[in-house]
Amino acid sequence: MLISIILFDDFTDLEVFLMWDLLNRVEQRAWKVGLIGERAEQRSRTHITVSMHAGLDVAAQSNAVLFAGGPGARKKLGDPRFLRAIKLDPERQLIGSVGTGSLLLAALGLLAHKRAAAHPSQQDVLQRFGVRGVDEPFVCDGNVATAAGGLAAQQLVGWAVERLSSQRERERILGSIQPLASSMKHAARERETHVLRRVDW
Repeated sequence: MLISIILFDDFTDLEVFLMWDLLNRVEQRAWKVGLIGERAEQRSRTHITVSMHAGLDVAAQSNAVLFAGGPGARKKLGDPRFLRAIKLDPERQLIGSVGTGSLLLAALGLLAHKRAAAHPSQQDVLQRFGVRGVDEPFVCDGNVATAAGGLAAQQLVGWAVERLSSQRERERILGSIQPLASSMKHAARERETHVLRRVDW
């Protein structure tokens, strides 16, 4: 499995690094996560420079493609070369975005006549692309999903992991970042489920 995260200058640090960290916790053979962009390096909103693993052409070969958000997303709406370089097929790929990344999905025609999770400040732009922005943390329509707000990246990653791996793996990964008491309860539930499965078997 190849999961690509699309970056551009002025991406939001939290959204990208949270997705990167969680996706790299998946324990599955041949699971690969990469950062891709139009240049060899892209700079975050807080001026952290990140090296890319590949160019935007790799998006077409990926099983899942997730778009970062950030101030730079709005700038890329006016960059036809950037948009033309991204080749996606929602029939065979999972495609998602977090934050203002949904604006790029809209510009690529992937959200036409659909609902999209969006901050109220984005909804007027989405409407111009024929997209209905809703004040919800996560919206999924088939193979396309949008998450609104940096921490909603958890839900986007959980969706991708469950679709490409398993529900159990999603629960394990998201449980691993919960506050300690919640994490311990999650571990106890996992042990209980494991025992029940052994008895059933």
